[in-house]
Amino acid sequence: NECVCSSSGEEEGSGEKGVLYRWQGYSCRVTPERLLLSRPVLHAALGTLHGLLLTDGHVYSFGEQPWKRVESHPDGPVIESALSGQRVISVSAGSYHCSAVTEDGLIHMWGENSHGQCGVSGMDQVSSPTPVSVVDGETHPPQLVRVLNVACGAQHTLALSRKHEVWAWGSGYQLGLVTSVFPVWKPQKVEHLVGRYVVQIACGGFHSLALVQILSPPEVSQQARDRCGQCKQSLYTMIDKDDHVIISDEHYCPLGVELTDSKEGRRSGQSSPAQTPHSKNSSPHFEVSPLTSKNICEDLGSSVGSQKNTTSQEAQPDPALTETGHPRLWRTKSTPYPDEQALKDYLKRISDQTFAEQAEATSLGGSHPPSRQSSLTCPFRSDQSDELTLRPSSPALSRTDSITASGRQRGASDSIIDRKHSTSDDSSQHSSVDGGICISDLVISNGCLFESCEEGGEPAGMDFCPADPLQGKKSTSLTDIILEDTEAHNRRGSLPGFSPGTVNLKFYMKNVYKIAIVGAVTTTSTSESRNLLPSLYTEVWSWGRGQEGQLGHGDYLPRLQPLCIKSLSKKEVVKITAGANHSLALTAQCQVYSWGSDKFGQLGRMNAPSTVPNLTMTFPFNKRTGQTHTLLLADGDCYQPILYYSGERVLENTDSAHPLSGTCTQTPTLLPFCMNIGYVSKVFGGGLNCLALADQNAMGFIATIHELASAERKFYCTLSKVKSEILSPLLALSLGQSSMLLFQGMAGSFSKLCHLTGQHSVSLTNFLQLGKVIKTLVLIKNTDLFMDTYKEYCDPVGNFLVMGGFQSLLKPSQECFGKKLELIQTLLEPKEKNTSPYDLLVNLFYMPLQHMHGYNRLLLKLAHCFEVNTEEYEWIQNGCSKYEDLARLVSKQRRDAEATFSFWRNFKGKNSESLRKPSRRLVCESSNKALALQNAGRFSASWFILFSDVLVHAQFSSHYVYPLATLWVEPISDESVGQHGLKLTTPEDSFVVLATSPLEKGKWLRAINQAIEDVLAVGLNGRTHVSRSSQKGEPPTSRTSTYTFSKEGRLKDATYEGRWLSGKLHGKGTLKWPDGTVYCGTFKNGLEDGYASGEVYEGSFRDSMRHGHGMLRSGKLASPSSSSVFVGKWVQGKRTGYGVCDDFSRGEKYMGMWLDDQRHGDGVVITQFGLYYEGNFCNNKMMGNGTLLCDDDTVFEGEFSEDWTLCGKGVLFMPNGDSLDGVFDGHWGAGLRVAGTFTKPFEALRSERKIPVAGQHAVPAEEKWKAVFDECWSQLGCETPGEGVYEKAWESIAIALTARRRQQRDRPDELSRSQTKMLESLEVIPQHVGPVTADSYNNIRRYLMKACDTPLHPLGWLLETLVTVYRMTYVGVGSNRRLLQQAVEEIQSYLTRIFQIVRFLFPGLPEDGGFILDSSSSSDEVSSSSLLLPVLLPRLYPPLFTLYTLEKEREEEVYWNCVLRLNKQPDLALLAFLAVQEKFWPVSISVLGEKKQVLPSTKEACFATAVETLQQISTAFTPSDKLQVIQLTFEEVTQDVQALLGKEFLWCMDDLFPIFLYVVLRARIRNLGSEVSLIEDLTDGSLQLGQLGFMLTTLKACYNQIQLEKTT
Repeated sequence: NECVCSSSGEEEGSGEKGVLYRWQGYSCRVTPERLLLSRPVLHAALGTLHGLLLTDGHVYSFGEQPWKRVESHPDGPVIESALSGQRVISVSAGSYHCSAVTEDGLIHMWGENSHGQCGVSGMDQVSSPTPVSVVDGETHPPQLVRVLNVACGAQHTLALSRKHEVWAWGSGYQLGLVTSVFPVWKPQKVEHLVGRYVVQIACGGFHSLALVQILSPPEVSQQARDRCGQCKQSLYTMIDKDDHVIISDEHYCPLGVELTDSKEGRRSGQSSPAQTPHSKNSSPHFEVSPLTSKNICEDLGSSVGSQKNTTSQEAQPDPALTETGHPRLWRTKSTPYPDEQALKDYLKRISDQTFAEQAEATSLGGSHPPSRQSSLTCPFRSDQSDELTLRPSSPALSRTDSITASGRQRGASDSIIDRKHSTSDDSSQHSSVDGGICISDLVISNGCLFESCEEGGEPAGMDFCPADPLQGKKSTSLTDIILEDTEAHNRRGSLPGFSPGTVNLKFYMKNVYKIAIVGAVTTTSTSESRNLLPSLYTEVWSWGRGQEGQLGHGDYLPRLQPLCIKSLSKKEVVKITAGANHSLALTAQCQVYSWGSDKFGQLGRMNAPSTVPNLTMTFPFNKRTGQTHTLLLADGDCYQPILYYSGERVLENTDSAHPLSGTCTQTPTLLPFCMNIGYVSKVFGGGLNCLALADQNAMGFIATIHELASAERKFYCTLSKVKSEILSPLLALSLGQSSMLLFQGMAGSFSKLCHLTGQHSVSLTNFLQLGKVIKTLVLIKNTDLFMDTYKEYCDPVGNFLVMGGFQSLLKPSQECFGKKLELIQTLLEPKEKNTSPYDLLVNLFYMPLQHMHGYNRLLLKLAHCFEVNTEEYEWIQNGCSKYEDLARLVSKQRRDAEATFSFWRNFKGKNSESLRKPSRRLVCESSNKALALQNAGRFSASWFILFSDVLVHAQFSSHYVYPLATLWVEPISDESVGQHGLKLTTPEDSFVVLATSPLEKGKWLRAINQAIEDVLAVGLNGRTHVSRSSQKGEPPTSRTSTYTFSKEGRLKDATYEGRWLSGKLHGKGTLKWPDGTVYCGTFKNGLEDGYASGEVYEGSFRDSMRHGHGMLRSGKLASPSSSSVFVGKWVQGKRTGYGVCDDFSRGEKYMGMWLDDQRHGDGVVITQFGLYYEGNFCNNKMMGNGTLLCDDDTVFEGEFSEDWTLCGKGVLFMPNGDSLDGVFDGHWGAGLRVAGTFTKPFEALRSERKIPVAGQHAVPAEEKWKAVFDECWSQLGCETPGEGVYEKAWESIAIALTARRRQQRDRPDELSRSQTKMLESLEVIPQHVGPVTADSYNNIRRYLMKACDTPLHPLGWLLETLVTVYRMTYVGVGSNRRLLQQAVEEIQSYLTRIFQIVRFLFPGLPEDGGFILDSSSSSDEVSSSSLLLPVLLPRLYPPLFTLYTLEKEREEEVYWNCVLRLNKQPDLALLAFLAVQEKFWPVSISVLGEKKQVLPSTKEACFATAVETLQQISTAFTPSDKLQVIQLTFEEVTQDVQALLGKEFLWCMDDLFPIFLYVVLRARIRNLGSEVSLIEDLTDGSLQLGQLGFMLTTLKACYNQIQLEKTT
């Protein structure tokens, strides 16, 4: 188990991976030792005096480990046998404790545990790896949390779950938990980060960091106040410098928690108090006393008790009433519920009480009466306090740290200035880890700094939960996400003088791409689970101790909860790491920001501590922090990574445990041995030790991957500079509208390409550290992503070039960057001499597209690292060929764009502006007279220009444009024409052109055919494509395209979309004229051919004429002005009888009688504006007496003439009861002329006035749809309804079903197997002799269900047709509340008439309301509703219930607002408010079999089963099902109460009604009034009596009572 150490200078074996080197500090002669293990090292972690190594399947530990309890510690690594077989994927080390995470997301901890950092209670030291479970107790049942990675500090541990939430345990405020009791033994969720998508965590000695991904970049918002509403400090500060003054408007509240003026608290975790009162007399630097759940309960106790007494007194029944008639005196013995008389008496009492309260309130001038509403001030509510509350709640600052009382009293700015110059060097006395950071994962690459994924990484194939939707909020706030975005952002800032604009760059360093802090610090990160590439939109959050400025908020104050570091927003931070007293952040743009203690130069700038992140160096790609030093991993000139060291130096021949003081580096220093140890991919640090994990260059693979990653990092930095230094200034200039739009489009595509490059560079850095499996390389795995992005950028650059954009951009660019554009020259490589400024501009924006050649070159180089016959070689070659094709295409498109720009620059025609389009490219042109028109005159001049989308024929001042999609070309070899002719065919023209030679003819033929094929290949999506030729070398003669005709004739201005054949309309297509006329059908040789119509009729015919029931759709494909749908009765081809016509163009729907295609008889018209007309129609016009009802309840009853004109006597009723009686003339809504009497009745007489209601002139329900029922009777063989032989009817049914089934033999796909079996079962005639019994009644019910589900059965056809006409009537414009009564009556009419058919088929059935005998000699009632409603109502429910909701809309709004207000109360407060006696209050509730106490804050727990049962009323369709739900609810309430008071308990209305009212409120049924009305309207009278009737009446009373409740 021991390792062997060797000098790094020894000859290394070729192809070795995972080789580990160790050294301490820095000196000129430092030589790393190689640790020889039997397997490659995948990962490592270092503590203060110990370390961990992870190989494939094994974990090794080394160093001083006092928790091992062994006599002597071995010199080399020792395997941790307890983790054998656990499949560990990552390890981490704190100061003196360790952790390991397994592949299934479980944690093992061991080491020092005196502060609970191992999460194992009862032990000061954990000798061997012990499982630690992270359990989410907020879920039901509690669930085990799977973990991605763990970070360890000195006395605390953080874990990042697969749901990207942070969990913490141990001791100290660096946990970020809302508690002041330490240690925390069990892992608890950091509530302040809930809802945010955390991708990485890091632990310092006594502080913590988290990297949070956001959906989009944070937006800057303005402050709206002069002073902070909490700490009273100014939001605007001035800092006087030697030569300038800095004015800052950025401000942080000192403690990282926000005080809010809002009276509503925020629900926090179980351990957090609901409120934290804040003394009004406290100083700006306030101190908060500790709050515990015990204190809160004691505070609430007295008020709760007094409240209960008050409530119980208010709830006492009237003694007189109890003596005279208690409801129990009339109860039957069979039910625990009161009878109907008791219910009526109770409802009368509460109604009288409500009216009395309203009258008293009115007399008191609106003040609230001393009724039940007074209990709304119950102390259980969280919004009663008038004092400021902490949001989110936090514990007190009961700490003894380095912040003194005098320090608290000083101003924030003074404190910062003083602390900056008096930073003490005795930080070790405050922490067990002394200030070291080692940047072990930082890589420096020719100018680029990049992210590296956490060393543990994510195992392949691991599933992740999606981010919480709350992440859509900007997570840039200090407060909880529930705050508004703008408010949250306004409250973040830094203390004065530390805005990003004033950061001093202490030193600069190229090419660092990874950093590591050496010491008791570990970091974790994960790949992005929701994207293929890591996100660059991130924020850094910090919390814990801040005495060295390590939190980065511009002060030395601690933070009890996570707080966002504002200065790092928009910096694209991709990696964080923390030392004992300092922190580092690495960005995608190769920059390292450092802050905190710089006692040993670990920040890279000696004796320059910082409280805000400062730019430390540029171009590292990885970093690691240690105890007193920092390691930076960077790219060297030859792409082999190099190492930089910054921090404490360990001198030779000194005890490493007690190094000499004052020995440290001034700036990051290159480690000379780094080039000898191979290609370093990871670095680690801890204590004074450093580790480097290196790979040897096996077959060039490692070197190629490093070169690819380095090139991508450098490329991203270049693009970022272009974006910030070139694009941003130019976008602020004025270029003219057209040029600016094109430039903005190009800049947008450039930004997308830049962002993708940044993500890819970070991904490549991760790839180097996570296994280097070639199939996970994004560049090959997702080639389409890169190709689409590059194509998307190539097009706008070419368009900008074609339209002369670069020419118009030249002068503004020279004004910004100098005449020679020196800045642009520095960004371009290789440097070309004597390049014109114009070419510099063009080359700059085409520069990103040249990167394709780099991809192709490096992938080709990578492929040579594998054998030719391997899968990897083929995979890489495939990707390589794609990038090669794309590079070739990009080069061609640039040449085309440059040729097109040159053409337009020299174009002499007058119509260049109309022809010049950004996406149009020149293919060829005949300026050299290579092409001429046949039979042209002597003086004619023809110029043919072939563009990428059109062929232009220019003649003098005119030109003709022929779209290529509708152009056909064919060679001609006619003797009269010659051998050089080409025939061109378009939809409206056909002509011949002559070439000067066979060569020219072939050139033009190929060019035109290729251009046509390219246009057809692009199709409608308009995307760029790689050119390809068809097998025949010519486009198809038959194609689909769109063309608008322009020449005079029948098709002038018509647009055709469909199939073509050699220039003619041929096949299916649609032809539209400007007047709305449409022909949709088939064409042949340019003419309409076959079936096409603007009208569609579905229905019955007789003698080739429409006769019977049918539906006619008119104008669907014709002019919109004639679009309408009619459904109803036809006689001899004309609409006669009842029918419904929906006129879409006029927005009207007519429901009434027809005669000879005209509206004639009683009818109703509904308009889209909510007007309701009813009356008698004659010759399509409403004449004589009629009624008009408006949506605002204004009603007119009187005489009408044509076109809804009020003409004659009438009465106009106002909504308030006033009326106007007289003679009217005019159109409604356009002004009425009235001569008459205005009446304003007394208040007592208003209710006696009879206002007309809807339905007086409507067609009776039994007269509607007679043709439908007649058709059904005829299908049963009956000439008239009810007259016929039922045996013949059954034969007709069987014959129809059998014939239909035989038709399916040739087309078996039309019916499924189950439908076929149902048809077979319906062919069998049910046998029934004599009276119907209970068993045969059930058989009939089942038969009807099958028959109604089969449209081929007459009953199924009837039901399907009725559903169609019903929806046709009451959907759309017909969805008007005036039609509710008619809709209900229509359903009842359906039931009656369908039941008549059923009784004809089953003669033994009794009449509606009759009874049948079952085997026990008891009787069951037979009704049409109980038999047919379960089949009919679910199909008609949506339109019917919509009408109910419209009718009840106003009162439902009052009801719902009251429900929402009352439901804000906890359970006990609401029960007290509703006057429920305390004996009915549940004391405890059962959750998953576990008894839990009902607390004053408990919500949604009491009578929960009854509430859930009542909520099911909205999912039931039939009234009987809804009544059953109500009955079950009563039974659930009774069971809960009997469990408290015994099985013998009997209800009285005084007790039952308030409890059921509570259940109704908690159920939150949105349209309860509509539900009750539907039950009342469609329920049999027998069901509304007895117990069910009592329960329905109680529910209705609750609904009415809720509307009368006063909640304020």
